[in-house]
Amino acid sequence: TAWRVLQLGGSELDAIERGCGQCEIDQCDGSVGYGGSPDESGETTLDAMIMDGNTMEVGAVADLRHVKNAIGVARKVIEYTKHTLLVGESASLFAVRMGFPYEDLTTQKSLSMYSKWLDQSCQPNYWKNVIPDSSKSCGPYKRPEKVTYKEEQTISQRSVHNHDTIGMVVIGGSGTIASGTSTNGAVHKIPGRVGDSPIAGAGSYADSTAGGAAATGDGDIMMRFLPSYQAVEYMRMGMDPTVACQKVISRIQKYVPKFFGAVICANTTGSYGAACNKIPGFTQFHFMVSNPLLSQPTEKVVDCI
Repeated sequence: TAWRVLQLGGSELDAIERGCGQCEIDQCDGSVGYGGSPDESGETTLDAMIMDGNTMEVGAVADLRHVKNAIGVARKVIEYTKHTLLVGESASLFAVRMGFPYEDLTTQKSLSMYSKWLDQSCQPNYWKNVIPDSSKSCGPYKRPEKVTYKEEQTISQRSVHNHDTIGMVVIGGSGTIASGTSTNGAVHKIPGRVGDSPIAGAGSYADSTAGGAAATGDGDIMMRFLPSYQAVEYMRMGMDPTVACQKVISRIQKYVPKFFGAVICANTTGSYGAACNKIPGFTQFHFMVSNPLLSQPTEKVVDCI
């Protein structure tokens, strides 16, 4: 969809908005758009961002409720405000003012995911060091009188199957770069949680003088390293996109060896690459490429490192 928009003369931002928006409509993998990833109260909320690599403007929304087209609202933040990021119910009110319909994002599927989770004593969840024991009960949780923190070294709970993001980098004919993301976040997240997707430099980053990147995976961990920004900086130093992506993954590995995540990178010449962290059940990363050399959108695969 994004490639078609470019071919029909649309701008790079148009391509990002329409491409990510198509995924929101299709509910890609159940992890983008409405009716997926219910939070602890059973509600689906959306995060999205879009970035213009020419002007360095960013529009983003987080914890967006009752509005399906998150990437569209993010674009309106660039066009009609001097802000960068709007959140929560206030972001929804802004969206309605911009002409987006206010509707329910819950579906039968997300309701059944939620009730199944409740039946399993709310497992897995994202609490730690609380009472009652979050590994056995649904709470409500509070902090204990006496705290003994224990750091959990488990493989990130956001397994390959319960969290993903549509991340996209678009390079126009003149080398102009835009990037964007859209997601409904982590399944059973604590309400109010925002991941890496709508954060500039974390979920994605674009700079028309260097390149663009986008990330997917365990956003709570990945956002701490600003992987998309870092990958673009590596490409600015002349690094090949694949190497730039790999170096970003390696930096996170030093601190969290078992995180789930991947990054895609593309530079101003149209070269591209990707990298992912190897964990059980996630040994390869698949991504799609469209360019003038390919007759149709083509799936590429990289082995995780």
